Amino acid sequence: MKQEIDFVKVNPTQNMTILVKSRHPMEEYIPIASRLMSYDSVYAEQVGFISNPSKQGADARLQMAGGEFCGNACMAMAAYLAVENGLQPDAILEISLESSGSDRLVACRVSKVKEKYSCQVTMPLPNKVEQKSVQYEGEDLSIAIVRYDNFFHIVIEVESFSSAWRQKAEGLARLLGITLGSNLIGVLLFEPKSDTMAPLIYLPELDSMVWEKGCGSGTASLGAYLCWKNKSAITSRVAQPGGTILVEADCCEQEITSLIIEGVVGIVAQGRAYIECEGSGRRADSSPTSAMLV
Repeated sequence: MKQEIDFVKVNPTQNMTILVKSRHPMEEYIPIASRLMSYDSVYAEQVGFISNPSKQGADARLQMAGGEFCGNACMAMAAYLAVENGLQPDAILEISLESSGSDRLVACRVSKVKEKYSCQVTMPLPNKVEQKSVQYEGEDLSIAIVRYDNFFHIVIEVESFSSAWRQKAEGLARLLGITLGSNLIGVLLFEPKSDTMAPLIYLPELDSMVWEKGCGSGTASLGAYLCWKNKSAITSRVAQPGGTILVEADCCEQEITSLIIEGVVGIVAQGRAYIECEGSGRRADSSPTSAMLV
């Protein structure tokens, strides 16, 4: 017998996101997400589950299937709540979200722009930004690590998004997912000359590796890195395959004190999906090579 899932599909910078509205036990989140994300189902890059909040002052709770925090999913959730609240043009809706991967409420600001929604999200601050040398497959790589409580992003400045760099990014993400036990690893290839980013997101729990067309959390981490590197506040429009996301970051003595992203979100579809869940949806990990942070 197939399981019925109520969902809304949302488009934040082409980082296609499914929000599940029906209620399900948490142990079913991973198999449900794995099926919904597949090509023969609703098809998307990530899945979040809507539930009632437990924290005072929160309007709703967003639980990502992999337990991670996701800036684009928060924008998607904010846009969905704006639709539910009947937000009119020239009006502004302030929303506080309880989200997986964040101990604090996430402040969102939404306005309607024609048939889409402009969403601003105050992002969690990284615990630390640092530059490291990585020995990977016999090669020394200079990377920046943006660390959070439950995940981290790696920024690598490149001259072009070559297939060789993409292969290195995928191997490094999978290896670090296995060795460090984080629930999300992002590898952000960044072209400084064009302010363009190619974001790779790996969720070990789902064994999901996606070159995203737009990454809100990755954009925030890139902004944090640029702010830390320049030792001053920055405002940057970061071009990605699916569009542009604005990031604003500020710092004090190399500690990030403010981090905000803003993007445009569209509601793609709402309806019911019928799925059969088999197992956890995880696949066997491929054999890693070697890497060492020094």
